[in-house]
Amino acid sequence: MKIFCSRANPTTGSVEWVEEDEHYDYHQEIARSSYADMLHDKDRVFKPMADAAVKIVEENGFSDKIKVINKHSTEVTVGPEGDMPCRANILVTELFDTELIGEGALPSYEHAHRHLVEENCEAVPHRATVYAQLVESRRMWSWNKLFPIRVQTSLGEQVIVPPVDLERCPGAPSVCDIQLNQVSPAEFTVLSDVLPIFSVDFSKQVSSSAACHSRQFEPLASGRAQVVLSWWDIEMDPEGKIKCTMAPFWAHSDPEEMQWRDHWMQCVYFLPQEEPVVQGSALCLVAHHDDYCIWYSLQRTSPENNERVREMRPVCDCQAHLLWNRPRFGEINDQDRTDRYVQALRTVLKPDSVCLCVSDGSLMSMLAHHLGAEQVFTIESSAASHKLMRKIFKANHLEDKINIIEKRPELLTNEDLKGRKVSLLLGEPFFTTSLLPWHNLYFWYVRTTVDQHLGPGAVVMPQAASLHAVVVEFRDLWRIRSPCGDCEGFDVHIMDDMIKRALDFRESREAEPHPLWEYPCRSLSEPWQILAFDFQQLVPLQPLRAEGTVELRRPGQSHAAVLWMEYHLTPECMLSTGLLEPVDPEGGCCWNPHCKQAVYFFSPAPDPRVPLGSPQTVSYVVEFHPDTGDITMEFRLEDTN
Repeated sequence: MKIFCSRANPTTGSVEWVEEDEHYDYHQEIARSSYADMLHDKDRVFKPMADAAVKIVEENGFSDKIKVINKHSTEVTVGPEGDMPCRANILVTELFDTELIGEGALPSYEHAHRHLVEENCEAVPHRATVYAQLVESRRMWSWNKLFPIRVQTSLGEQVIVPPVDLERCPGAPSVCDIQLNQVSPAEFTVLSDVLPIFSVDFSKQVSSSAACHSRQFEPLASGRAQVVLSWWDIEMDPEGKIKCTMAPFWAHSDPEEMQWRDHWMQCVYFLPQEEPVVQGSALCLVAHHDDYCIWYSLQRTSPENNERVREMRPVCDCQAHLLWNRPRFGEINDQDRTDRYVQALRTVLKPDSVCLCVSDGSLMSMLAHHLGAEQVFTIESSAASHKLMRKIFKANHLEDKINIIEKRPELLTNEDLKGRKVSLLLGEPFFTTSLLPWHNLYFWYVRTTVDQHLGPGAVVMPQAASLHAVVVEFRDLWRIRSPCGDCEGFDVHIMDDMIKRALDFRESREAEPHPLWEYPCRSLSEPWQILAFDFQQLVPLQPLRAEGTVELRRPGQSHAAVLWMEYHLTPECMLSTGLLEPVDPEGGCCWNPHCKQAVYFFSPAPDPRVPLGSPQTVSYVVEFHPDTGDITMEFRLEDTN
């Protein structure tokens, strides 16, 4: 039976009804769950999904010893007629996320101790400890605050400053979880030792009540406290002989034997405000938590033990953190990127230019004004972006210089433009609804929609875009798609088969977004251009199609094709959302740190245990469908012999 699903199309900007299989949501959940990554984690306590658990138990001959209860633990009943005949004396769980408590570990443990287990039960894992390290990092701080942006004009330097309430805003309440091992130590200054912040003994009654934990320390260096790096470890046994740690390499006891993970990473927390610290002058780092979240503050004196949490969980009140995610903050704060746009704008702006800017929460309109445009309009479709941009314009005394139009582009009228024709249509392009690189082709649809408002000889910037690809071997990311077969002596091929069926349903034919600066890979082919999109022209009525074959130039396991967009601002100026530099002779790749690239995993996934065979090529068919805005693709590995 088919069902209809409502979907907002990020490329065309329209809301569509799409026919899907009735099991669509189920397949999506399985395909994107990263269970394979979890099973490959040799340190990890494994609990398979209930749907596959019964079959796996049967397959491994434990049906008479293991009973699978397909319920949330808080719904399990104990007693003669219950799910369990009596309370358990061993509590085995895996309730953790990167933040440790973000998946509800504390309330779940609290309930289990009260209702499901004996008073002096054993718990596996036995104990967890959260660690933190205070650092100064301009790069990471740029993910949370708007920096002053400098614009070189014919009249001298102009500076775009952030509004006061944006500077004071504590930021987004959610944790920033990343592969911290991919952040170079040169990009942060360590201000404290690694501090054990708090521990939870899972064999005893656990409380989910709000609390704070303070650790006094002496700064190792003077600087500006901005960011707290945090991770945790778990001790599986009471003696702490079996330990699983999330520590980054510089804090790991054995960096050469580190287990790669994508389901558990490390946390970056931003202090509400940066604070000066002086080497050797004692301070207190305070971790606050409720039942699901952790946040940090820096204090001069230590709070009393078990004191009620004084600081409320940080919540954005400036609108910027609701509109811009952390990579977007980093992108806006990238001065080199701003300079590229300034360079391009200088070549297309004239003293009588009437500019219309189309991007979500973009500062392009301010660049155009400072560089001498006669009149500047900017479309902000959402109330949040409208409110934020008005605030930024006011902080820079431009509220009467730049006209904000709060409506969707297709509703634009001559009156909105004060009867003027647009001579320069600008976009970064960036839209908050975009997930995959080509979703920002929404700019092309907007350009087509507003064509009637463009004057003769109007310039569109960017002038064009192109879709590029490269075949890569991942150092670690391949694990999320690799079958497990056997996990600690258990045959789990049933789980592998279920994931494969879900992938075959749809996901194996689609690319998924990943920030590849966090996931090192090696290029096996030379990068190549697949499709070109001419923004000077309207969106075509017919599909754009490309097919061909690419030869692999370097030996290795061909895990995926990586795709990205390049925007040609002018014939001389280009911006890439993917590779920033030519691939080095060994295949090393330098990826744009502000963008997610699209990864198309080859199916079936290459098995790293199988020796490399004959040379391979990759054949591809890629098609852009202008009626839906979709890009469909298929890549196939083929032996050359």
